[in-house]
Amino acid sequence: MPDAQFTMYSTPWCGYCHRLKGQLKREGIEFAEVDIEQEPSAAAIVEKANNGNQTVPTLVFADGTALTNPSVAQVKAQLALS
Repeated sequence: MPDAQFTMYSTPWCGYCHRLKGQLKREGIEFAEVDIEQEPSAAAIVEKANNGNQTVPTLVFADGTALTNPSVAQVKAQLALS
């Protein structure tokens, strides 16, 4: 996704992931999504960002920073959109 501003690591059954995806879409914030259950290497990225835990949603930005289960306001602040 060329306009993606970050990558969201998630699972299909994660309610927090579904909620955040809907909020981001309503705000017009583009993101790429990776299902950590389908991509083991992605699970390792999430574990690295969360002290060994597979906590989703985890958002990883181009500068290497990460947010775990953030609010839309936190995402906007990270993107300097607020």
